Amino acid sequence: MTAAPPPADAAPPGGGCPYGGAADAPAASRAAGVARRAFLRGAALGTVGAAVLGAAGVAADRAVADGGTPAGSDRRIPFEGPNQAGITTPQQAAATFVSFDAVAPDRAALTELFQTLTDRIRFLTSGGTPPDVSIASVPSDSATLGPVVPSDGLTVTVGVGASLFDARYGLAARKPARLTTMPVFPNDDMVGSTELHGDISLQICADSKDTVMHALRDIAKHTRDGMQLNWKADGFHAAPRPSGTQRNQLGFKDGIANPDTTDAASNDALIWARGGVGGEPAWAEGGSYQVVRIIRMLVEFWDRVSLHEQETMIGRRRDTGAPLDGTVEGDIPDYAKDPNGLGIPLTAHIRLANPRTKATDDQQILRRGYNYDRGVDADGNLDVGLVFCCYQQDVLRQFTAVQTRLIDEPLVDYISPTGGGYFFALPGVSGPEDHLASGLLA
Repeated sequence: MTAAPPPADAAPPGGGCPYGGAADAPAASRAAGVARRAFLRGAALGTVGAAVLGAAGVAADRAVADGGTPAGSDRRIPFEGPNQAGITTPQQAAATFVSFDAVAPDRAALTELFQTLTDRIRFLTSGGTPPDVSIASVPSDSATLGPVVPSDGLTVTVGVGASLFDARYGLAARKPARLTTMPVFPNDDMVGSTELHGDISLQICADSKDTVMHALRDIAKHTRDGMQLNWKADGFHAAPRPSGTQRNQLGFKDGIANPDTTDAASNDALIWARGGVGGEPAWAEGGSYQVVRIIRMLVEFWDRVSLHEQETMIGRRRDTGAPLDGTVEGDIPDYAKDPNGLGIPLTAHIRLANPRTKATDDQQILRRGYNYDRGVDADGNLDVGLVFCCYQQDVLRQFTAVQTRLIDEPLVDYISPTGGGYFFALPGVSGPEDHLASGLLA
């Protein structure tokens, strides 16, 4: 991409959905695409944001897709470290993304909130027996996981939104350099959405769904005086079918082209913020910019599209996940040998999202999305899709650049981004005496 990313206070001119790292397009004219998109949105969505009639979650109390760990296990992911867990951690089976409004009355109370949040996360991710109390007292735990809380591969990743840096707490000068509220991109359906932005975010992931819910209830109980829930989106990580990367609700493998998170140099170049560099405050070292997008997939219409058109829109084979010029999902598409898009169309999702050029190498994002199922909307259509989540060092250089290239891609006829936000995932906790946001609030 040759154009420079727009400034932090400008809405970028991109659209679409970088859920799979690249996409494709049919040969139909854009005029026809616009007309079809208008029809599909009207028929499938009705009024955006209509109340969901049913809530359906896919049971995640099963073995973890990548490790076979049984639900309710004592698999423990370390809480302390220079970076928060839940970013480069391999995806667990279940997740919820939660936005909170800060209601702490002052900065001292906000500091106490983050100290309490740290204490709860440290206990929940370690597991153990909740404190015993008398029968006349309020129970110390909900007991939804039994008398002993299992660690169960739990991670809780905490972020802060741009709105936390308003005049309430005197933090404006400490705001991460590239943190803004998420703009409404072209092709988004976010007018009237109640699932946007927030002061504080939690990404809670575990090997089973009930562990995720237990953690959220525990945290909400102990932090009610400091933050109140704004919106949440639940998701599940599908088991590989038959192998490799999980599939999304469109039936295609999702997340094939992610950076190698075992490579420290790659993580330093693409994921972790660098304190004191490029205008970032020193306290931001080891944090990461998080993007959350709730992307509804219009599956009733997608399921009526020919396999050929589906594959050319995505740029990959549906059965194997291989790029259209390859054999297996791990094959790297060779765009240099296909400059005219005869093998993989120039408008394919994978080609637009990740052109694989030297100029775009530093624009890669770490995708960590989860499928969702919210039941049926008021018009009788399935409300399913993807809670898209990605992490990066620079949200403008990386996510915004990807979204800019995806403007009006053919896939936008079948997807509808309806909510989400930008957050800055805080640096990790260094030890028992440290707490989340200690550098920010010092």
